[in-house]
Amino acid sequence: MTDLLTKDEYMAIAKGLELPQNAYIDGGYRPAISGATFDTVNPVTGAALGAVAACDSQDVDFAVSKAREAFDDGRWAGMHPSERKGILIRFAKLITRNARELAVMESLDSGKTIYDCETVDIPETIDCIKWHAEAIDKMYDQVAPASDDHLALVVREAIGVVGLVLPWNFPLLMLAWKIGPALAAGCSVVVKPAEETSLTTLRVAELASEAGLPKGVLNIVTGGGAKVGEPLGRHMDVDMVSFTGSTATGRRFLNYSSESNLKEIVLEMGGKNPCVVMDDAENLDVVAAHVVNGAFWNMGENCSAASRLIVHADVKDALVERIKAHAREWNVGDPLDPETRVGALVSKAHFDKVCGYLKQAPKGSVLMGGNAIDGAFVEPTIIDDVKNTDVLARDEIFGPVLAIVTVNSFEEAISVANDTNYGLAASIFTANAKRAIRGARMIKAGTVTVNSYGEGDISTPFGGYKQSGFGGRDNSVHAHDQYTQLKTIWLDLSDDDADAVD
Repeated sequence: MTDLLTKDEYMAIAKGLELPQNAYIDGGYRPAISGATFDTVNPVTGAALGAVAACDSQDVDFAVSKAREAFDDGRWAGMHPSERKGILIRFAKLITRNARELAVMESLDSGKTIYDCETVDIPETIDCIKWHAEAIDKMYDQVAPASDDHLALVVREAIGVVGLVLPWNFPLLMLAWKIGPALAAGCSVVVKPAEETSLTTLRVAELASEAGLPKGVLNIVTGGGAKVGEPLGRHMDVDMVSFTGSTATGRRFLNYSSESNLKEIVLEMGGKNPCVVMDDAENLDVVAAHVVNGAFWNMGENCSAASRLIVHADVKDALVERIKAHAREWNVGDPLDPETRVGALVSKAHFDKVCGYLKQAPKGSVLMGGNAIDGAFVEPTIIDDVKNTDVLARDEIFGPVLAIVTVNSFEEAISVANDTNYGLAASIFTANAKRAIRGARMIKAGTVTVNSYGEGDISTPFGGYKQSGFGGRDNSVHAHDQYTQLKTIWLDLSDDDADAVD
């Protein structure tokens, strides 16, 4: 467990930070070719933290060309696996050495609590890089069964130049989820961080170079979706794109691919994740703690947030009282205060969006919260009597809002859980082992937890069904698949040609 500092100490670190400003291409910081910039804003105060390079298609072209040079000449892809591993291990150590600086920078830029940055985001970022580094020299290719006259090798090769498009809710962690396996596979990458949260991505690229990552292998192009994301998605020399973000934007990348070079696309998108609590669930106080964490962690700005509580009528009242008791411990406040559990929403635009959903709550249905604070914060909110056809149960709100849907049977609970366009994550609470396994199998989601809330860990694949995902998975050895191509090498060992010569 990380030893946390005081609020004053974190504020002192914040005042002394040197914030990166320029894109990072070919091993160094560079301004946008156009010279344009945009302000990155502290969502708590609305004040600009600094000006960041506003790149466009020219910068994307330049970054892709440098990534292509780096890939084609083999400076990284052709390096011995143990050497690549060593560099990524040094990279993880440098992130560790600069962990506190990165945590404060992340909190300032995103509104995330310093508590989460210090105890979750930064440690898991480091673990992710190390895990994929260690996998580099432990993943074996295959020999397929063939006749005695043939040898069939099935080998993986790095796919080439990849575009990595990041969300704003977990800037560093999602960066690690993507660059960990991509770099381990030997790819060269061009990263587009979210416009709202570019700072830590830029700083981490600098640390990667310090660790020995060759020039051109990791490039960061900052700016908006139209001027950076779309040119990256349409680029004829990008071999694949891995995207995490909204379903609406994910659809665009499929279009970009179909209209350009048919690059491979991996999408990790939205969720409206069910938390099913049956009438035989044990220890409702523990269940309530999981529900609250699932709904309100990271201000609900989480694609796997447990935003739909589907609860059996027989335990609903008792569970809701315990949920409210636990939710009272999730205080709203300054993200740099280590006592704060609920920070600011990432931007004014997103704050307005979440507040718009609060207005959709039926009169008298708000059991707790429902208030907006200082144009940046939203209280943890619990809304009762929601029908699964209501907008509060259909749309991904991406804020600290829990909608309660009441059911009367196991079959109804599973039906309601699956009645959604999404299928990213789910959880089920029951003391009946057979019911738990049946429910986990019946729920259409990429990750289903039993008697807990979570996403698995680095060793388990993460991704979704239906409109929550497409084309691959993050985390685990399966994440490497999306950054590699399979090649069959077929060797003829027969003596026919030799005999013909004789």
